[in-house]
Amino acid sequence: MAMSVHKVEPKGRTVGGTECSWCRAVRGGTGTAVLALLTSKAPDISRLQNALQILQNSHPILKSKLHSKEGTFSFVTSPTPFVKIQSHNISTSSKILGRNGNDTVSPFQQILEHELNQNTWHDPSRASHTTSSSSGSDMFVASIYAMPDAATWVMVMRLHVAACDRTTAVSLLRELLVLMMNEEEGNIARTEINSSEDWNKGEVGLAIEDLIPGGKAKKAIWARGINVLSYSVNSLRLTNLKFHDTKNARFSQIVRLQLNHNDTKRVLAGCKQSLIKLCGALTAAGLMAIYSSKNSSKKYGIITLTDCRSSLEPPLSIQNFGFYHSAILNNHEIKGGESLWELAKRIYGTFANSKNNNKHFSDMADMNFLMCKAIDNPALTQSSSLRTSIMSVFEDTVIDNDGEMQREIGLEDYVGCASAHGMGPSIAIFDTIRDGRLDCVCVYPAPLHSREQMQELVNKMKAILIEGGKTYEDI
Repeated sequence: MAMSVHKVEPKGRTVGGTECSWCRAVRGGTGTAVLALLTSKAPDISRLQNALQILQNSHPILKSKLHSKEGTFSFVTSPTPFVKIQSHNISTSSKILGRNGNDTVSPFQQILEHELNQNTWHDPSRASHTTSSSSGSDMFVASIYAMPDAATWVMVMRLHVAACDRTTAVSLLRELLVLMMNEEEGNIARTEINSSEDWNKGEVGLAIEDLIPGGKAKKAIWARGINVLSYSVNSLRLTNLKFHDTKNARFSQIVRLQLNHNDTKRVLAGCKQSLIKLCGALTAAGLMAIYSSKNSSKKYGIITLTDCRSSLEPPLSIQNFGFYHSAILNNHEIKGGESLWELAKRIYGTFANSKNNNKHFSDMADMNFLMCKAIDNPALTQSSSLRTSIMSVFEDTVIDNDGEMQREIGLEDYVGCASAHGMGPSIAIFDTIRDGRLDCVCVYPAPLHSREQMQELVNKMKAILIEGGKTYEDI
């Protein structure tokens, strides 16, 4: 008598409102998350493959595919891990570097920017070899590039932002590094990582909208209408960075803002004395650099992204992968003559007041609605630029003190960020303090803005931060 075989059916759910906004944004170029690692040790493909499969089993969103039908998006989760590492030889890497032809940008950064602009969710024919357009698009893709110097390799993980906010990316990196240490530690890590399945039972976690505490997102219809109108009208009055090229196809590029240990220490001392977070100082330095020597007052829009995990019901941990950030949009008028710390305290105070009033929950639906409307109607934005604000920052800075462990496995450098050339800000800042040194990855839409323009802006920001930090030199 033949034994029946039980077939495990895939699980899934329809995306939530915020996730849907990202699904629509990613198709236009914003929201491709990339975690790129530069290593001096040749990766063991088999071992890395096993590590990625452990991560997929531990976090169901990583082994999901995105299905789209008549404008509706759904996550469908495979019962088994399916990620296959795409390996690129020196010849392929050299061709990518040759196309760029920019000697001022490191080969590592060129590969990062190449991956940042690989949009398999826009064009299904470019999806990974494990995916066909009829079976959905992978939320998680991994690649390795052998570099022309024959001494370094670049490992890249590319994810859809609907499945990967910054907290998820940070946790993913840390879990992967532990798994890569050695097989014994990898087995220990597997047990720890799998603890998150107690919450999601092997399924994709709920959308952020389904976890907002009762009453915090409630708003009368008339109030919501006024809010949407207010956001729309005010956006037309905001000042933008000068656009370099509004006609040609856009793509994402990056510049980095890095401070040494002493300058970072002084800036953090200034934040502590001012009772603000680093995001306030970064925003203030950015606006001062943008305003520069203009004589008239200008009003700028700033989007601050805040991780809502600890405020949800039930509260989530960093092991709950997905997108659980919310955005708060505030406008700030710059008249000139403000000091870094005066402006930083005002900016951070406005954000903190908005968050205390639950705007990150109550305005979530409004922000998603306006985002989708602008995506559908680019002409609603200045020069059809699709710019939502002058700058976006994260409320909390990533703290990374794992340099010693990273060096043990040959990790020379890494960058985590997301594309921003569709709907988004003129400059998106992803800040990290690595072993006491500030490292900001600044993503911008090219050729809407040029690399020279953004490098000059970042240089001004750096000078402003260093000068402002001198006030706290003796602390």
